[in-house]
Amino acid sequence: MIALIIFLLIVALVVNQLKKNVPNTSTQKLFSVIRNASFLGVFIAVILSCVAQVGPGEAGVQVLFGSVQDGVLKSGLNFVNPLVNVETMDIKTQAYTMSSVSDEGSQKNDDAISTLSSDGLSLRLDVTIWYRLNEGDAPQVYRTIGLDYVEKIVRPAIRTALRDVSVGYTATDIYSVKREDFVREVTKNLENAFDGRGIVLERVLLRNVELPEKVRSAIDEKIASEQRAQQMVYVLQKEKQEAERKRVEAQGIADYNRIVSQSITDQVLQLKGIEATLELGKSQNSKMVIMNGKNMPLIFGPGGF
Repeated sequence: MIALIIFLLIVALVVNQLKKNVPNTSTQKLFSVIRNASFLGVFIAVILSCVAQVGPGEAGVQVLFGSVQDGVLKSGLNFVNPLVNVETMDIKTQAYTMSSVSDEGSQKNDDAISTLSSDGLSLRLDVTIWYRLNEGDAPQVYRTIGLDYVEKIVRPAIRTALRDVSVGYTATDIYSVKREDFVREVTKNLENAFDGRGIVLERVLLRNVELPEKVRSAIDEKIASEQRAQQMVYVLQKEKQEAERKRVEAQGIADYNRIVSQSITDQVLQLKGIEATLELGKSQNSKMVIMNGKNMPLIFGPGGF
C-alpha cells in the first residue's frame, strides 16, 4: 500500500510538471485530469492503509519497520498507523494429530510416537492435542518464536511429554487400567512445557495404544478370563437366589399343610358329614344313606349297587 501511494504521488507530480511545459490547452486538461485522479487515488490509498481487517478467530500483530508492537488487533476493522504491516495469527482451537495412519495426522506419513514403557516394551501411540494461541500473547509469540510455533514448540513438546511419561508406566497399565492416569500426567507435562509460550493446552486425546502382538494377545486373554470369572460370579449368585426362593416356597407349602392337618379334627369331619346329609335330603333323586361307625354317612346313588 505504501508503494502504491508513493507511485501515485510521483505520477501526480510528474503530470503536474508536464502540464506547465505543454502549451496545448487540451493536453493541459488531460494532464489535469490525470493529476487529479492521482491525488484522489493517493487519498483513497491513505484512507485504506489506515484500516486493517482482522478475520474471525484471528489476532492482528502490528509490525512497524521490523519492530513488533505490543497492541493486539481484534477481529473486525481496526484503525492503524498506515506505515505498519499487520500479520494475522490464528487463535481458534487447533488440533495436532500424530497417527500411524497415512494422511490422518498433521504429517502425511506414519507419525505415531514410538516409546518405551517401564517394563521395556515398545509402544506406538496415536494422539491428538487440542490447543490454541492465547490472544494477548500473540505479539510475544510472533516476536520470540514466529508464525511456525507449531513446528518449533507444539510438536517437540508433545513427543517429549509422551516419552517422558510413558517410562513411568508398564505397557499393560497404559493399554488398560491406568490409561486415564497416563493422559492426566501427559496433560500436566504439556501444560508446563507451554507455560510462558503463549500456547494454551485444552485437551490430550490418547486415540490408540499399539502393543507388540504377543503382549496384546496375553492382555486380551487376561481380560477375557476376568470377564468369564465375573460372569461365573453372577451365575452363582443367581443360582443361590433361585435356591433360596425354592427353599422359601417349600417352607411355605410345609407350613400350609401343617396348619391344614392340625385344623381337620373328628368334630369338623362329623359337621361336614351332617351338612352333606342335609343337602342330600333336599335332592329329588333316590339315595341310600348308611352311617358308618364314626357317624360319617356313606352315600349310594341308584346305580351304586
